[in-house]
Amino acid sequence: MRHLRPLLLCLALTPAVHAMDRAERVRQVTALPGLVAFWDFVQREDGTSARFSAYGPAGATGRYPLEAVNYVRDYWGRGRAATYADFPLLGRGPFGNALRIRPETDPDFRPLLMVPRTALHDTPLDLKGSGQGLSVVVWAIRESGNHALAGIWHEGTDLRQPETEGIQRIERGRRQYALFAGLNHAGSACGHVSENGASSFLNRYALHKCNSAAVAPAVPVDGPAEKVDRSWHCFAMTFDPSRQELTGWLDGEAGDRWLDQPGRDRLISSAHQAYLQAHWARQPGLQPGERPDFPADQHYLPPEKEPAAVVVERASATERVEVHTYRFTRVRKIFRLSATKEWHESERDLVGLRLNPWWYPHGIYTPPDAASGGPFTIGRVIHSSRGVGFTGWIGGVAVFDRALTTAELRALSVLSRMTPIASGN
Repeated sequence: MRHLRPLLLCLALTPAVHAMDRAERVRQVTALPGLVAFWDFVQREDGTSARFSAYGPAGATGRYPLEAVNYVRDYWGRGRAATYADFPLLGRGPFGNALRIRPETDPDFRPLLMVPRTALHDTPLDLKGSGQGLSVVVWAIRESGNHALAGIWHEGTDLRQPETEGIQRIERGRRQYALFAGLNHAGSACGHVSENGASSFLNRYALHKCNSAAVAPAVPVDGPAEKVDRSWHCFAMTFDPSRQELTGWLDGEAGDRWLDQPGRDRLISSAHQAYLQAHWARQPGLQPGERPDFPADQHYLPPEKEPAAVVVERASATERVEVHTYRFTRVRKIFRLSATKEWHESERDLVGLRLNPWWYPHGIYTPPDAASGGPFTIGRVIHSSRGVGFTGWIGGVAVFDRALTTAELRALSVLSRMTPIASGN
């Protein structure tokens, strides 16, 4: 914990100490064990005008320089090429600079910053496989949108929809891990992981994701400088394979988030169905509604041992209806009295599903080769719908090969509350 003390103590010290210079702010990130890469949008390959590059752990050789790419041009053959000029710089930020992801109006122009797959495959940034933990931290100001901030999350270009008309490169999803600005809860810190690179629970989309309890509001990024400077937030995701938990964090706090009646949700209803299919498959015989062809590797049945709470909704001499709350699920169970005077569960339904943390029992997708893997991108991801996604300022991106602790994430969030500085400070 010694590496956290200077940052935690700064909250209680004078404003001068709280202003912490750039070198010390960078050190607070790079000194954390497990660092893979940290882009502050100040460091460049040649120190002045070349591509942004990342800090790494001591002795690391990979710097992961970022390329500017318009993925619509690469996959649809439309639109102009992207350059660094398409990412305006703020000239200040939590670490000395920040770049803007703009609300592009040209449907053929979706710029992003990328580490190509050929430059990251089988490197420390290529976090994958069974037992692999991780954390992604992004310091950002959210102007609008709820989509990707950073990660390896090529969503694929193979979905049949109006936006894919005329596409030239059709590729299956190549998802591994990524941090989003909310998705189903705009402004939350939404961590996303995939075990297969593609979809979940027979849905067309990947659905293993978490959402922090708190959300970052949308703010105008071209407003008064003092208001912009007060609008920084620290988005983060962690995956702890030992606990099988995927957690979203905003400003160092995770918080509990539940979804009531998941069977009614447009997307999470697929997880609801995967839960029921998993339960029915464990019962003798074919149950009403059971689909024998539902793939077992897409079942979703979080551990349910001792309930944390039991609420009796109604009871009679022959029937009881109870809601059992477990760590990740809330289940309504109907018990009926048998002819032998024994209570048996006769029906159940998933009436609540925990979104933060999210139970994730799998490893992270491992592409069979470099050609089958996705790039690491910042600001946007490659996807079929070509939506604008997140817009705003991004002032830093860090990736770690383990789940950071609550104390560590709170310490990193302090950096977003400090007065922004220019790169020379």
